Amino acid sequence: MPKEIYRNTVEFAVRGRYALFSDILTRAGGEKSSYPIPTYEALKGILHSVYWKPTIVWYIDSVRIMNPIRTARKGIRPIKYGGGNDLAYYTYLEDVYYQVRAHFEWNMNRPELEKDRNENKHHNIAKRMIERGGRRDIFLGTRECQGYVEPCKFGESTGAYDSCGKIPYGLMYHGITYADEAVNEDDRDMLTVRLWHPEMNNGVIDFIRPEECTLKRHIRKMPIKPFGKELDNFIGLDEFVGGGIGELD
Repeated sequence: MPKEIYRNTVEFAVRGRYALFSDILTRAGGEKSSYPIPTYEALKGILHSVYWKPTIVWYIDSVRIMNPIRTARKGIRPIKYGGGNDLAYYTYLEDVYYQVRAHFEWNMNRPELEKDRNENKHHNIAKRMIERGGRRDIFLGTRECQGYVEPCKFGESTGAYDSCGKIPYGLMYHGITYADEAVNEDDRDMLTVRLWHPEMNNGVIDFIRPEECTLKRHIRKMPIKPFGKELDNFIGLDEFVGGGIGELD
C-alpha cells in the first residue's frame, strides 16, 4: 500500500562523501559502526537543519537508497573524557545519496504557539530553504560527515536497489521522542528511545510514525521547554516578511 502524500509534503535529495548512522550497540567500546541505511532520527535532524520551528513536527515518510551501500574503515583519534586522545576505528558509509519524502504537522503540545500555525507559509519557507541547501550545515549522522541538500522529485532517476525486492534489516534504532513531541499518554513528560524493524522494498524504506513504535524505553523524565515572545526565545512568523507563493518561490 503506497504511503499517503500530504499537501505539505517536501521532497529533497541529500548527498555526502561519508555518513555515520551509529549503531548504539557499537558505541560502548569507543568504536562506532554505521547502520547500512539512514535512521529516521538522522533524516529528521537533516530537516531540522533545513528548516525548523517549535510550532511544527517533521515526519519522515520514506527514504530511497540511490547509491550502492559501501563502507569505509578509518583510524580515528577521539578525545577521551578524562583528557588526551585515544585510538579507535570508525566504520563509515561511503558515497551516499538518498531521496527523502517528509511532511510536517502541528505540535499540539504547544497550544501557546497556535497563532503561528500558518501551513502555507511554513511549507513555502521549507521548500525555499531546501532550494538554498538548508539554513544550517547538514550532517549525515555525525559532525565530521558533511552533507548537501537539494530539491528533487521522489522516485526520479535510477537507484541501485530499484529491483532488489524486499530486504529486512532486523532490529534498529528509530529515534528519540522528546517530551514536547509525545503523542502517546505513556510518553508524556518523558524522554523515550524507539526501536523498530525496517524493511527496504525495491530501494525504498517506508517509515512508521514515532507513536506506532511498540519497542521503546523511557530514559528519564523531561520537562517541556516553553517558547514565546514574552520569553524572548521565539518570534514566530515575524521572522519573515511577506510569505506569499510569489515571494517565497
